[in-house]
Amino acid sequence: MATHPFLDPAFHIDWPRLTPDHVGPDIALALGRAGSALDAITAQDPSALAYETAFLALERATEELTAAWGKVTHLQSVADSPALRDAHNAMLPRVSAFYAKIPLNAELWARLRAVADTPAAKALTGIHRRFIDETVAEFRQAGADLPAGQRTRIEALQSELAQLTQKYSENVLDATNAWQLTVDDESRLAGLPAHALAAARRSAESKGAPGWRFTLHLPSQEPFMTYAADAELRRQMWTAATAVGAQAPHDNTGLIGRILALRSEKARLLGKSHFADLVTERRMAKSGAKALAFIEDLERRAAAAFARETRELEEFRAQQTGRPVSRLAPWETAYWSEKLRQARYAFDEEVLRPYFPMDRVIAGMFELAGRVFGLRIAERGAGEVAAWHPEVKFYDMHDARGRHVGSFYADWHPRESKRGGAWMNYLITGGPGPGGARAPHLGLICGNLTPPDGDRPALLKHREVETIFHEFGHLLHHLLGEVEIKSLNGVNVAWDFVELPSQIMENWCWERASLDLFARHHQTGAAIPEEIFQKMTAAKKFRSASATMRQVALAKMDLSLHIRTDEFAGVADIEPVARGLVADCLVPTEPPSPTVVKRFSHIFSDPVGYAAGYYSYKWAEVLDADAFTRFRREGLFNGTVGAEFVKAILSRGNAADPMELYREFMGREPDLDALLERAGLTAA
Repeated sequence: MATHPFLDPAFHIDWPRLTPDHVGPDIALALGRAGSALDAITAQDPSALAYETAFLALERATEELTAAWGKVTHLQSVADSPALRDAHNAMLPRVSAFYAKIPLNAELWARLRAVADTPAAKALTGIHRRFIDETVAEFRQAGADLPAGQRTRIEALQSELAQLTQKYSENVLDATNAWQLTVDDESRLAGLPAHALAAARRSAESKGAPGWRFTLHLPSQEPFMTYAADAELRRQMWTAATAVGAQAPHDNTGLIGRILALRSEKARLLGKSHFADLVTERRMAKSGAKALAFIEDLERRAAAAFARETRELEEFRAQQTGRPVSRLAPWETAYWSEKLRQARYAFDEEVLRPYFPMDRVIAGMFELAGRVFGLRIAERGAGEVAAWHPEVKFYDMHDARGRHVGSFYADWHPRESKRGGAWMNYLITGGPGPGGARAPHLGLICGNLTPPDGDRPALLKHREVETIFHEFGHLLHHLLGEVEIKSLNGVNVAWDFVELPSQIMENWCWERASLDLFARHHQTGAAIPEEIFQKMTAAKKFRSASATMRQVALAKMDLSLHIRTDEFAGVADIEPVARGLVADCLVPTEPPSPTVVKRFSHIFSDPVGYAAGYYSYKWAEVLDADAFTRFRREGLFNGTVGAEFVKAILSRGNAADPMELYREFMGREPDLDALLERAGLTAA
């Protein structure tokens, strides 16, 4: 593999050798090999085919390509450059077309269907039965039963969607990086926490500029919008943030309509009324209507409290300023919300930051994983394992039996070459093999969290701590997988189930006993004082209806756009339409704030991604809030309950229907009341 580094199957990936010039040759070679492997299946005599030579051969056929392309797309997310972007985009149409063609290959489908109907295949049980059923369902959902002409059209749709969504993603990243605010007069930065000022000063110095530099990356934008007393500066940042994806040369306006139209056409070709039904068919929701009904039910339950919170904030601002009660400007909501919280609870989130040095947070999270799940996690020494950036760390994970279950990379701080947000992904899927052997898994977790400041460690907001725990939960789902069929391992589950392992981890960020494992002052080592802890938990439900309604708005907009696409055909600008769909869920401001539709990467930066699936966050919140009641009841560090969670959920991937797995852990189906109680909405 010396001349094809992207195809090197080594567990420790040699990232420095994965350069843009290798993308084209390596991916072309992998495409050829995968194509030959598929041809070998269809070349066999149908009467001689069996489960092993059809279904398992299909599973193996694309492993090399999937792993290699995964490295390319990962690098494009964390180390973007003009050369890499060009190399990625040159191969993207070929890769997208290749995967789109697999379920539309009539010869392949005929052989799979024939094997699935044999007595031997029907006699299979467990994971192998599940694999047959899932593969057949996946092929049918992708259009395997369509006439030849329609199959060809599906292929073209997939290829175009891949290119359009990639462009949408690039526009968001480029627009985010294109804006900056430099302030020379420190008096205009009154209210900003010391860490935000220091970071802004360091950012300006990195560009050779005087003063303080602020950007649209969240570690810069969020404290600025929350604490900066200068309303005019906040207005400038808000204006820039809402323009991401909405202005030339990074305008997503035209892309959105085309993406929605292509998705709608694909759904109709596959016999569905709309894209939401296509997406949810094999998820827990089962239909777009059921997903939307779930979201609208949450909207109804939160509506009264949401209206009350809005009115309270307007009255508070009026009281503090002496002005009449009126709508806030959109660049005022975060600022006055924080002022109200401080007034109501005498609690400023910034007082927590010294207690969350990143290294201690991560060490404490690993300690928690040891107590609850029996895991031992150790960092490799600097330079032992190559990575894509010097900040990246590498860890090995062993279970209670001493097995090396997997390893992972962690990349937590923002860079201009790195996309926004936080995410987990997998690079190698190991798991059980022949003769009782087990190969380790390899994964990664990334974020854009507050970086270190000179000699001071990275001091995190509590929300950033939750982000680390969240992504670590996804990682556990991959690394603890014990699924023999790799494509059914870990996070390859129904999208409205995938957030259960991640979101349940966030619960430990609010418990005194678990906080004491990692929440220690970076200078003194002291735990969070009880007075601050009480204020923190008292403030937890502050404006929780508004937080709920924000997620409801995003999910409702997503579902509505994908259910009612035909109504918007030919609309030049989707923004007024999107706003009209969710106006009742948005904080009323003057002027009205535009929606995030032109920078909504979750649903427009991937051919599918979270499209018609953003509701999954709230759906899975029901699952995680309910499932965590077992730990609250039986012990936060109860290793027996933890082992049962591993056995029923984390190790099983897509080995069974998700509701079956949930019932195995809880003994019943999920109860919505746990989420409503946690959010303080039971009386709403």
